[in-house]
Amino acid sequence: MDKKTNIDETIVWQDITPGGDMLASGNSAEFKTGDWRTNKPVVDLDKCIHCLLCVPVCPDTSIPVEDGKRLEFDYDHCKGCGVCVKVCPVNCITMVPEGK
Repeated sequence: MDKKTNIDETIVWQDITPGGDMLASGNSAEFKTGDWRTNKPVVDLDKCIHCLLCVPVCPDTSIPVEDGKRLEFDYDHCKGCGVCVKVCPVNCITMVPEGK
């Protein structure tokens, strides 16, 4: 198969793309994937030394950087895993319950 198949109520199973075949790469940038988060990281930019140690460990690339400085979290994609909190050497990132 050269292209992915659109699946709807009219398709029969024989026409569905075989499982395990990757026909196109996924891209979470196209979708808001952070809406199931229960806790979110919050950064105190006044305390942040912009070491950027948090950036490469974020599995969702939810820590934008501009001109060598980290910015606020991209909450559209952050899942709230807390890895950034663990690597921060100055403890400027804290986890808070979602909605606060």
